[in-house]
Amino acid sequence: MTPQVQEKLKSVAAKYEELTRLVSDPAVQADPQTYKRHSKALAEIEPLVERAREYDQVAKELADAREMAASSDAELKTLAQEEIPGLTHREEALESEIRVLLIPKDPNDSRDVVMEIRAGTGGDEAALFAGELFRMYSRFAERQGWKVDVLSLSETGVGGVKEVIATFEGKNVYRRLKHESGVHRVQRVPVTEASGRIHTSTATVAVLPEAEEVDVHIDAKDLRVDTFCSSGPGGQSVNTTYSAVRITHIPTGVVVSQQDEKSQIKNRQKAMKVLRSRLYEMEMRKQQEAIAKERRGQVGSGDRSEKIRTYNFKENRITDHRINFTLHQLQNALDGDLDEMIEQLEAREDAEKLKQATETEPIQA
Repeated sequence: MTPQVQEKLKSVAAKYEELTRLVSDPAVQADPQTYKRHSKALAEIEPLVERAREYDQVAKELADAREMAASSDAELKTLAQEEIPGLTHREEALESEIRVLLIPKDPNDSRDVVMEIRAGTGGDEAALFAGELFRMYSRFAERQGWKVDVLSLSETGVGGVKEVIATFEGKNVYRRLKHESGVHRVQRVPVTEASGRIHTSTATVAVLPEAEEVDVHIDAKDLRVDTFCSSGPGGQSVNTTYSAVRITHIPTGVVVSQQDEKSQIKNRQKAMKVLRSRLYEMEMRKQQEAIAKERRGQVGSGDRSEKIRTYNFKENRITDHRINFTLHQLQNALDGDLDEMIEQLEAREDAEKLKQATETEPIQA
């Protein structure tokens, strides 16, 4: 193991000890947001710390075996020589794992997300597909043990969804969902199609890392807040109280509306959560494009103008066009079994990062 990697592991070990102390501090535990932030940071580096400890143990055993191999005791020497190849292989494997774990992480990977799904081209069929996509991600979230909270939902008369905005909260949510941003295409025979012709419809998915107030400064004078009567299902408050909220961020023109709650205060809180995430994502995109424009064509660019995936019902096929990966288990995927697809996307991202790290400067912690 190189001296640079050893120094970085020492730094990570010190950070691990400090975070362990913090999450055990009653004062930190009393502040849910601070405790959540430190707990997530601790969980992120724990696998690396565990691998480093295992590496140290294996390195010690290998050193002892080599020392015994030089012994004059024939039996002891034979036993040591038998152990050395296995220990050497394990040491090399652990070092490789450690180097991968030291690849610079996306700082947003541990964040919760705001997901926005909208029906695209295809009329009612597109709306039905948008609803199926939201169900797919909700089922996937259940498998991960995440919490899903619908912030806004606009349905159609045929059971489809024009637009749904929801938060997904849990461990490494953004890392697992960030590659879902883009145009999703469905090819199938709509139930309303009498002639049995296959139609192509689309829906767009946007995955925004949830921003906290400290991430995005929003000046009150830059906001225009309008209130109006909510519409649709909701009981007596519908069309009688000004509980619905529309917030316009004047400098960027971003508009967020929220009416699902009966309380104007709650609607405003939800709208501000979405607004912060959208502004944070806009700033993040500016930085990414300024650093490397060519990354737009790589996995993880999140360019929503791209057709990233096709769901073909006739062939029972789901294909991700960015990595040329196909599964013939479409219904399983729609039921939330997305692990294999997502793992392929994550592997591609990690491979790109490792390549960039080895081509430029030493791996950074």
